[in-house]
Amino acid sequence: MTDLDVDQLRLTVLWLSFALSCGLGAVMQRTHFCTLGAVADWVNMGDLTRMRMWLFAIAVAIIGTGLLTANGVIDSTRSLYTGPKLLWLSNLTGGLCFGVGMVLASGCGSKTLVRIGGGSLKSLVVFLVMGLTAYMTLRGVLSMGRTQWLDPVMIDLGSGQDLPRWLMQRIPQAGGIDLSRMQGGLSLCIGLALILLCLFDRHFRQAEPLMGGLGVGLCVVAGWLISGHLGYLAENPLTLEESFIGTNSGRIESFSFVAPTAYALELLMLWSDSTRVMTIGITSVIGMITGSAIVSLITGRFQWEAFRGVDDMTAHLLGGALMGFGGVTAVGCTIGQGLSGLSTLALGSLLVFGAVIAGGWLGIQWQVWRLERSAT
Repeated sequence: MTDLDVDQLRLTVLWLSFALSCGLGAVMQRTHFCTLGAVADWVNMGDLTRMRMWLFAIAVAIIGTGLLTANGVIDSTRSLYTGPKLLWLSNLTGGLCFGVGMVLASGCGSKTLVRIGGGSLKSLVVFLVMGLTAYMTLRGVLSMGRTQWLDPVMIDLGSGQDLPRWLMQRIPQAGGIDLSRMQGGLSLCIGLALILLCLFDRHFRQAEPLMGGLGVGLCVVAGWLISGHLGYLAENPLTLEESFIGTNSGRIESFSFVAPTAYALELLMLWSDSTRVMTIGITSVIGMITGSAIVSLITGRFQWEAFRGVDDMTAHLLGGALMGFGGVTAVGCTIGQGLSGLSTLALGSLLVFGAVIAGGWLGIQWQVWRLERSAT
């Protein structure tokens, strides 16, 4: 493969990622897919329909990713989520911060992009604050606390923290089982169990929840396919090393929307710097907004939205900052860890998933307390 072929491959990967993220943004806008809404409906009304939509998307992503890995199409163990070091304190701290932040900001990172496409100027401000804080947590002043106090508190699991390798390392009988078959079998069993749990509720068995869960889950699987198969080079002619074309991490990637927001702002600020290039994460951010905007305009949902006052703006600024810090510290958001990460069966992703829900619950309880206090 020549240098020109690599450049052409990069363009293909980026355009496909943009198109896929447009589809993801359109599906989320059309079906009201929202992780904050899932937690809020559960806490406030006892309605689990949108929570089941999230779980259904997780199930589809787990099955699809497991099958791709089992058949050798991708290697999900090469992702950020499946490394041997379980950063449990970072996962829990970041997840809690992100959960509280998404309540204050009226939506998680992906919902922020969807709301921007629907005309929300509030979410545009959240986007800027989240991206700035995420960059500060990645490489700036906030990274010092993360790398010195949180990340060192971890458990080294040896081969990896994904469930298949964790089990194979600890169950003697599993030693003779091929890793890819273990991945495929576990993914199929866990995914089908989650699907049955979702379909058990008759309120979920409707077009919108089913379409939302299926569409979002398939987009995550397709994201792995683009970066881990189409964009994979065993030997990049430019570096003579193995590489995944178009990824910020240099590893296989699917959707995540906190660190990519920081990279998008970095690219805009340093556009003339030839070392800064478009990546899958950045095109996904642009695509999410574009897809949501298209659906909003077609369906007549597009509507400009601004802050109601100082309190509203303060809450959204704080929420954006908490999501920026929490998303980077937890190594992902509700989509990054709560879907892409869980699809690899990573133990850290499960910790983040639980911490985000707990943080969301705390944030909602705080809002209820404030409302009750202001009413008295």
